[in-house]
Amino acid sequence: MSLTGSATAQDTLPTIVLEHGAFADGSSWNGVIQHLRQDGYRVVAAANPLRGPRDDAAALRTVLDHIDGPVVLVGHSYGGSVISTAAAGDDRVKALVYVAAFLPDTGESALELTGKFPGSTLPDALDAVPTVLPDGTADVDLAIQADRFHQQFAADVPADTAALMAATQRPIAQAALAETATVAAWASVPSWVVVATEDLNIPPAAQRFMAERARAHVTEVAASHSVAVSHPDVVAHVIDEAARATAR
Repeated sequence: MSLTGSATAQDTLPTIVLEHGAFADGSSWNGVIQHLRQDGYRVVAAANPLRGPRDDAAALRTVLDHIDGPVVLVGHSYGGSVISTAAAGDDRVKALVYVAAFLPDTGESALELTGKFPGSTLPDALDAVPTVLPDGTADVDLAIQADRFHQQFAADVPADTAALMAATQRPIAQAALAETATVAAWASVPSWVVVATEDLNIPPAAQRFMAERARAHVTEVAASHSVAVSHPDVVAHVIDEAARATAR
């Protein structure tokens, strides 16, 4: 069964597939989805297991396999690591959009890239809970402390909205942040990057470094890590720009 439904006028546009990152869920894209749907796009917000780039990319590919036609893949935060893997070798993916996200090169991890430049205050805001991965390996799940979430993750989002985000956040396996990339789809797929200049999770300098390395089209926004929530119109505009540029 296709996730994109029957043929409509939308068939001239790619499907937008959104991959959330750590400490979030699919609802973090709600504002962006509203704008994209108004512009005529079909949108799918995938559920990210947050277990590791390789396994999470495999889960995302099962979503892509049920979509007809071209796709623009969008990743927020750790979701950037996932789309960089999932898009490799897939001709249906016409563009990659990274929203305050990681663009790891082969052999790099999210943890390494975060520490490459100063500015992240995330480690001190985390709670760690022992867990067991699907393969039986012992690991630790990481979540942001509820009373630190607003300032750390979404400082430019209304407090009541940030409180809901904190309550619905999904933890990430610590091993996922240390897992190194085996491919880097941005090396061959046109890429767009939204840099959040007030990000306390991924230092803006790291975001700029990765964007420049990927020769990406860059938009900078004075925003927190939750730029898709605080500035959904800007993020949707960048996605639309990527979709139209690669559809020519």
